Amino acid sequence: MTPFAIAGLQLALPNADNRDRIEREVAAAMSRFPWIQMVLLPELASFGPALAHAEELPGPTEQRFQALARRHGIWLVPGSLYERHDGRIYNTAPVIDPQGRVVARYRKMFPFLPYEAGVAHGTEVTVFDVPDVGRFGVSICYDQWFPEVARCLAWSGAEVILHPTMTGTTDRGQELVLAQANAIANQCYFIDINNAGALGNGLSIVVGPEGEVLHRAGEQTEVIPLTIDLEHVRRARTHGIKGLGQMLKSFRDTEIRWPCHDPARRESDALRALGPLLLPERRP
Repeated sequence: MTPFAIAGLQLALPNADNRDRIEREVAAAMSRFPWIQMVLLPELASFGPALAHAEELPGPTEQRFQALARRHGIWLVPGSLYERHDGRIYNTAPVIDPQGRVVARYRKMFPFLPYEAGVAHGTEVTVFDVPDVGRFGVSICYDQWFPEVARCLAWSGAEVILHPTMTGTTDRGQELVLAQANAIANQCYFIDINNAGALGNGLSIVVGPEGEVLHRAGEQTEVIPLTIDLEHVRRARTHGIKGLGQMLKSFRDTEIRWPCHDPARRESDALRALGPLLLPERRP
């Protein structure tokens, strides 16, 4: 086995400055579950969806989380923050190691347009290594609706996808299906931690590399401590899901060149006919 203990913190948070509350919740989780090695928080948990709180990174909020990780000796993915950089705002998830160092920052590739207006898209997938454990990847909320994101993370070697989310809408049920689908298609753990309270409707989900649901949360505050086994990922990828489908090997070995991934051919008549990306209007 290659075990690794992760706690997802599904928190019922207000649309406000939640940094003190987050520090207390992390401390409480570590007191109750001292074996935890990594803590994952939901998307935009620190302030909610408030562009006015965007900071340059490194910045004061990230530095608070660096001190928090160092204090408890944990890997910490504090959800995401709105990052101000070169006149743009990104939805960015820092990854902090147990020494308090920022080892990666992931910028959400698919902002929830047209609703998440004013947020620029990132352009690179993000993976990082936990020494002697394995490779982890990061995606954020709406990214999971685009299979290319999880596939590129798996292609980059990610065995676990950490997925902070802020969903409070009626499509949360579809996201639970997508979490399972992304885990199955990429033979990896998919850990989707949502907000609750004013910032979300909960229902966080943790899925294993054969699509097994390891935990599905309710709709209120919930601490989700789980020990995952990276060898399970490696067995599934080597021998197939239930000894059957070895999808990543087939994807690796295919000679097909996908026209939809060719920038010169991506725009098709079918997609052009959909019209512009706008908020839906009231029908007459």
